[in-house]
Formats: sequence, structure tokens, C-alpha cells
Amino acid sequence: MSHIVSIQTRVHDPAAITAACNRLHLPIPVQGKAELFSGAATGLLLQLPGWQYPAVIDTITGEVKYDNFAGHWGDQVQLDKFLQAYGVEKTKLEARKKGYTVSEQPLENGSIKVQLIEGGV
Repeated sequence: MSHIVSIQTRVHDPAAITAACNRLHLPIPVQGKAELFSGAATGLLLQLPGWQYPAVIDTITGEVKYDNFAGHWGDQVQLDKFLQAYGVEKTKLEARKKGYTVSEQPLENGSIKVQLIEGGV
């Protein structure tokens, strides 16, 4: 049986954050405080390619705070790629904990198809 799932991503899991960063060849975020244009934010500091300020991940609330000045200080696509990678990696981690076999396939439109097979190895 096949299901289509849409996910609104909240970023809570440090292991999935690390896996997403490894997948995208990004530096692993470190805990800290960043001075964004709009003020200070504390959390995991995610350095995205070409961004003037880091994105700040609050793993308690799942929120990602950032200031890219409508694309002038960083391309939104970079954050979107991270959020997509996080969603895939979090899904894979949770599925494997429950004994599912996981496969993924990139689609032409930029989406990633993730398949979970119950009872797989």
C-alpha cells in the first residue's frame, strides 16, 4: 500500500541535523549565540552557503530563526535544501528504529521519494 505524505518540518533532532549537514556537505552546527540583523538568537548555528548570517536552530521549539533580507543576504533555496534533507534524514532515522527498510529516490522536480518497507532488513 502506498501513501503520499506532506511534512511541515520542525527541527528538533540533533542526529538528523548532523545527518542533513553531512548529506549536503555543510559544517555541523555548533551551539552558540548569533547576532542577526533583527537581534540575537541562541541555538545551533547553521552556516549555509553564501549566507551573511547563520540560521539558528532552536531544537526545543523546532524553530529556525534567520535573516536573509528577502534573499539579499542568502538564497532561500539553501535553507529549503537543508529542511528537505532534515525531513528525509529524520524519516529514515525513525523508520529504521521501528524496523523498516528505507530507500529514497530523487525526482526530477527536486522532491525526494522515500519508501518504507515493513519488516525489511
